[in-house]
Amino acid sequence: MNKKLRNVLQYLFVFALGFFLVWLSIKDIDAEKWEHIRFALNNTRYYLIAPVFVILVASHFFRALRWRLLVQSLGYSPSRLNTFFSVFVGYLVNQGVPRMGEVVKCTVLGRYEKIPPDKLIGTIILERLIDALTLLIVFGLTLAIQPGLYQRLVDEVFTSSGSSAKKGLSGGVILLLIIGGLILIALIWMLVKKKTLKDVGALLKGVAAKVWQGVGAIRHLRKRGQFLLLTVLMWTCYLAGGLIGFQALEQTQQYGIKEAFTVLSAGSIGMVVTPGGIGGYPLLVEKTMMLYGLQTEIATAFGWLLWIAQTVIILFGGAVSFALLPWYNKRRQQRQTGKPAPLPVPET
Repeated sequence: MNKKLRNVLQYLFVFALGFFLVWLSIKDIDAEKWEHIRFALNNTRYYLIAPVFVILVASHFFRALRWRLLVQSLGYSPSRLNTFFSVFVGYLVNQGVPRMGEVVKCTVLGRYEKIPPDKLIGTIILERLIDALTLLIVFGLTLAIQPGLYQRLVDEVFTSSGSSAKKGLSGGVILLLIIGGLILIALIWMLVKKKTLKDVGALLKGVAAKVWQGVGAIRHLRKRGQFLLLTVLMWTCYLAGGLIGFQALEQTQQYGIKEAFTVLSAGSIGMVVTPGGIGGYPLLVEKTMMLYGLQTEIATAFGWLLWIAQTVIILFGGAVSFALLPWYNKRRQQRQTGKPAPLPVPET
């Protein structure tokens, strides 16, 4: 199987997974429940979109500033706007092609700042490691204030409505099935590629080397306090977005910080599972809110409302950033050289 075909199949799989989760989210909604959803959406306080927009754009700006600190540790100093635009363009690409946005983000910043893109890949790996650790901390805080919550969430997602706990799959069984599936995929890959355990070990060593390259950037990071502050601010924005989102619907106004932590935890997983969180994010937020006694149709509407708000911001911000990048850098070049940029020579 050639690389191009494999990539196509991979993208088809993740999109199929996303649409499967969309179907899973709406399959039990009958005509009466759709009426409840339409009623909830018709009575949504849409003026709250403005503060949510500002908060989420701020979170992306904090992420860009944090990434810039890592790039500076490599000896480069990209402009804040180029870094911010590159982050938004990366998010936009990720909506359509999973994980490709990380590569595009490095390519865009490297092009306009004259930085080799391969040197930026290590900083992206480090960013993802730090995000994973931060998410674990968020999980820990959520569990600390709500013991036993995640077992209830797993049961809610994987146990069909109306079935007893005995008939449903426990969290432990689900975990074993996931591990078994990953092992099966690895074995199939080894058979198709005719790889041995030694080859797998070499592959893992190569991945570890790239990870270490990214981690090495933090050893040269001078502004570690600022890096930590930007990380806290970024995740605080995510949390605040959920809190404001509760005020959008009359039925969710009574929820607060405790529920916001749970939505942040579940929603973060949903954003990783499928491209742009399509299907995965609304489903996990829906199941999360049902744990707190919210009606199924209102929980469905709330999950989709949060996802749509974030997606619109990414689509709009990514398109604007893509358009502003050449204009901003043209003006920047004019300021640096003191001369207007040369006009293109017409073709003859």
